[in-house]
Amino acid sequence: MKNKTIITLSLFLAVVFISTTVSSQNYKTALGVRLSSRDAMVNNSISIKQFINQQTAIEGFLSFGDPLAFGLLAEFHKPLDASGLQYYYGGGGYLAFIKNYNPNHQKNETDANFGAQGVIGLDYKFNNVPLNISLDWKPELNLVSEVNFEPSAIGFSARFTF
Repeated sequence: MKNKTIITLSLFLAVVFISTTVSSQNYKTALGVRLSSRDAMVNNSISIKQFINQQTAIEGFLSFGDPLAFGLLAEFHKPLDASGLQYYYGGGGYLAFIKNYNPNHQKNETDANFGAQGVIGLDYKFNNVPLNISLDWKPELNLVSEVNFEPSAIGFSARFTF
């Protein structure tokens, strides 16, 4: 199922990039949603991206539900030949809170988790439309409360630009 989703999103992005003839325009801030695999600590979330210069952005995530998670990435953007298309890479960290049932106390408890995350992806800004989309791979390395590597964190973001 995950492979079909990844293939479908990749084909969609390829069609958008090939069929559009508009040129890109820069944006400073973008706010929207990031849909991601459920296995990641920072999965489906609200995303806000702020450029601090032409090539560097800070992106923050807020995931609701279980786990409740906060993530922050520093991203470095590089333009590609297609107008409006960039690739980016970077890294950062996250803090997540997971509910677990403790049978000894017979109640739910919240465990804090902290980890590192990296990112590599494609970013596209539509011209004359305040819309930005991206497709990325964001692996996570949980360091506290248990060490765990999650390599399958593929995500698709759609954001309004300002």
